[in-house]
Amino acid sequence: MEDQFQQLLKDGITAARAGNTSQALKLLEEAAEHDESPELISHLAYCIAKEKQDITTALSLARSALREEPWNSTHYLNLGRIYLLSDRRKDAIQIFRDGLLHEHNQRIKEELAQLGTRKYPVIASLPREHPLNRMLGKIFTRLKLR
Repeated sequence: MEDQFQQLLKDGITAARAGNTSQALKLLEEAAEHDESPELISHLAYCIAKEKQDITTALSLARSALREEPWNSTHYLNLGRIYLLSDRRKDAIQIFRDGLLHEHNQRIKEELAQLGTRKYPVIASLPREHPLNRMLGKIFTRLKLR
């Protein structure tokens, strides 16, 4: 029974990492019938968000896995990806950065690199969207001062 759970979990995680979230969802749901672990819940949450577009349930599951194992950067990766699926880029970046504080995770670094980073506003006391910041940012970029 335990061996079957471990094999389903392993196969589900492998499928999720390969981008085959529909197969991963089936395998992880089947594994959840046998037993549960924070790792299973975290990956299942991402698959639910990706395949069923049920962001509310996915966020709840991912946060519960993160509460149980706050040191595991994989939970931060999955939660960040769920935030990206729900168009919450700022939250995703923050969660990815929090995950890197706990553990070096190459997949989180790849997600952050893919998202790109923004330069700091020229005048930090003003919001990024302020016309003065936007104008000075464009000028400084053209002059290659940033």
